[in-house]
Amino acid sequence: MCGIAGAISFIEDMRADMKIYENMQRALIRRGPDQRGIVISREAALIHTRLAVIDIEGGRQPMTFGEYTIVYNGELYNTDELRKELGADFDFDTHSDTEVVLKSFIKWGEECVDRFNGIFAFVIYDASRRKAFLARDRIGVKPLFYFKSSNKLIFASELPALLEHPDVPHEIDENGAAELLLMAPGRTPGCGVIKGIEEVRPGWCGFYSEDGLELREYWRLCAYELHETFEQTAEHVRELVLDSIRRQLVSDVPVCTFLSGGLDSSLISAVAADEMKKQGRLLDTFSIDYRDNEKYFQKSHFQPNSDPEYIQCMVDHLGTNHHWTVVDTPELVTALDEAVDARGLPGMADVDASLLVFCREIKKYGTVALSGECADEIFGGYPWYRDKDIRMTDGFPWAQSTAYRKRFLCEEYAQKINADEYVYSAYRNTADYADKLTTDDETEYRMREMTQLNFHWFMQTLLDRKDRMSMYSGLEVRVPFCDYRIAEYLYNVKWEYKDYMGREKGLLREAMKEWLPEKVLWRKKSPYPKTHNPNFLSAVTEKLRTILDEDGGALTQLVKREELEKLLCHEDHVQWYGQLMNLPQTIAFFIQLDHWLKKYDIRLE
Repeated sequence: MCGIAGAISFIEDMRADMKIYENMQRALIRRGPDQRGIVISREAALIHTRLAVIDIEGGRQPMTFGEYTIVYNGELYNTDELRKELGADFDFDTHSDTEVVLKSFIKWGEECVDRFNGIFAFVIYDASRRKAFLARDRIGVKPLFYFKSSNKLIFASELPALLEHPDVPHEIDENGAAELLLMAPGRTPGCGVIKGIEEVRPGWCGFYSEDGLELREYWRLCAYELHETFEQTAEHVRELVLDSIRRQLVSDVPVCTFLSGGLDSSLISAVAADEMKKQGRLLDTFSIDYRDNEKYFQKSHFQPNSDPEYIQCMVDHLGTNHHWTVVDTPELVTALDEAVDARGLPGMADVDASLLVFCREIKKYGTVALSGECADEIFGGYPWYRDKDIRMTDGFPWAQSTAYRKRFLCEEYAQKINADEYVYSAYRNTADYADKLTTDDETEYRMREMTQLNFHWFMQTLLDRKDRMSMYSGLEVRVPFCDYRIAEYLYNVKWEYKDYMGREKGLLREAMKEWLPEKVLWRKKSPYPKTHNPNFLSAVTEKLRTILDEDGGALTQLVKREELEKLLCHEDHVQWYGQLMNLPQTIAFFIQLDHWLKKYDIRLE
């Protein structure tokens, strides 16, 4: 895994801006602490920072072959198959997947992305044809932002690197304000929040040339008739899941797993431990908890039980070398600002911050970890899939808070932005985009919409979080449930099968039942753990109060001071972003927003 950046122009001489490119590279160094490189010509500057995982010596970048130069961030999980297929046309100098990606493009052109199974974002510059090819993986695990001016394309893995280029404005307009206060921590697909910055969307690719930038969609979830019995479906799921996990265990550096005691991380850990055992090795597993959480934990509809007893059950079952990270409130509050630096935007408050601290601890033991993200979106595990009333609500099921959120918009933007229309049109555009069959009944029709909504909104928020928090610590996290083959197939599995035995992810549980003890296999879904200690609410309240008392200038230009004052009185208990962001997280979000505005000197248009 790596950081990539660069600039391409057919008018200006790129060689004159070396200092700028070094600054952009420096902004990405945490993504790639092992190696760095810049290749620069009159028309193109290609920048790379590398986290070495496969072929540590041979995979250096930027990598050039003939007239083609690539900067690449990602991992291919079908590298061996592609290398064999390309073997008739090319000799290979390395064992890296970077060389496979580059030579795949040389042979197959833009259709190369159709052959890749992996997570990636890359740019290839073809000097002979004077054009660059940009691509992002189907699911959107790896990021690629860009800014396009009248004569230049500037790109980077992360927003802070783009902001190092003087051509990129540090401004937000009413759309940026709407994204921050009405949508965040989610983002409209393709939106970079900052004025003029966009993101290559998942499953999109295209060329930049003297004719401009032309991007196209090369992959989406497509509906098709699936005629399989439940038993056949379960077998198919089992084969796909096992193959995906095993492919993603390939690495030249140590691999470990996240372990929460829930279904998804436990399955990945079980398969990984089995593969390690075959090699005579012991799997390292990692869990997070919070100081005094057991003392303050309260059961809820969304979190019926805490994790430790289930984690211990899995550790005993698998015999792993287990590590605990216990986070206390002061460390969590301090990490709120760091989490903004990592994400490049205000995000999920302590949900981000705790993961950042967790990844920092894991990095002490390894460089690659596997995590269970995205099974809920793909297999229908969230409450909003299964509660009919929530499911049929006309709007984002995890963000029914527009009436509350719009109260925080400053007067200037409140007059410019139709908040309800902004949010509803974003919801409707995504739902309507879902591919459907004329034979779909009401339930299947809505489930396709729900999958599409989750895929392009909620899941992207979690993937952003996992990529930025992990890469900030130089830790590569792989997500086996994001294998596009699993997503394509499950999109067409009937809801009756997914909801087997009336249980969330019932199909996945049945398909993988031989891999887990009963206690964990049928454990009710529980979300990512967060602190229940009341001193976190006290700490973030005090911190936001200090911000407002000292100046509050940057924050209160965008956000109404009187609403922030009300928030500090703890009178409202509205969910900001589903069960993940309640009152403490809402306060923490505004702390993050203040830090972001100041850190990057963001101006309001």
